[in-house]
Amino acid sequence: MRTFIAIELPQEIKNRLAQLQTLLKKSGADVKWVKPDNIHLTLKFLGEISEETLPKIIKIIESATLGKKQFEISLSSLGTFPEGKTPRVIWIGVNKGDQEIKNTAETLEENILAGLAIPKENRPFSSHITIGRVKSNLNMGRLTKDLKEFEGYFGKETIEFKTSGITLFKSSLGPSGPSYEPLKVVNLTTT
Repeated sequence: MRTFIAIELPQEIKNRLAQLQTLLKKSGADVKWVKPDNIHLTLKFLGEISEETLPKIIKIIESATLGKKQFEISLSSLGTFPEGKTPRVIWIGVNKGDQEIKNTAETLEENILAGLAIPKENRPFSSHITIGRVKSNLNMGRLTKDLKEFEGYFGKETIEFKTSGITLFKSSLGPSGPSYEPLKVVNLTTT
């Protein structure tokens, strides 16, 4: 089964990101937009794993989050990968909570590498929420203009939430795109 570890977003945040997607869709660019219900903050993509590996992964998540407290996350600017070139990924950055997210992702990465044969990421971890993937150069000029226009979309007000846990997801690919099923939520402490 195909899996990943992520922070789930509250529905109100997903709704706000869907509003931004709607504004960007007006560019007519060839973008595969992430379905609002599927929007999340990935900590580690695991890929295909066996059913027997699940308990080990859950133990690794529990170990990596042991004693970690819930923390605030605030969304910052709109950005793209690669930066300054033709975009392939459209994302929302994280301001408050960025260091806690990075620390959790790095701990997960280290523990997973030590305990399982899952490849290490080739690039440094970056706290972000993917909202779309560019498929072609169709209407790229208009998309680039709109991305600049909405760059400070979250700058006018603070969009934040408290993360309560880390979730192990199963990803199933279907004709209408992927669907995500939470397999295990490991709660963070409240005190």
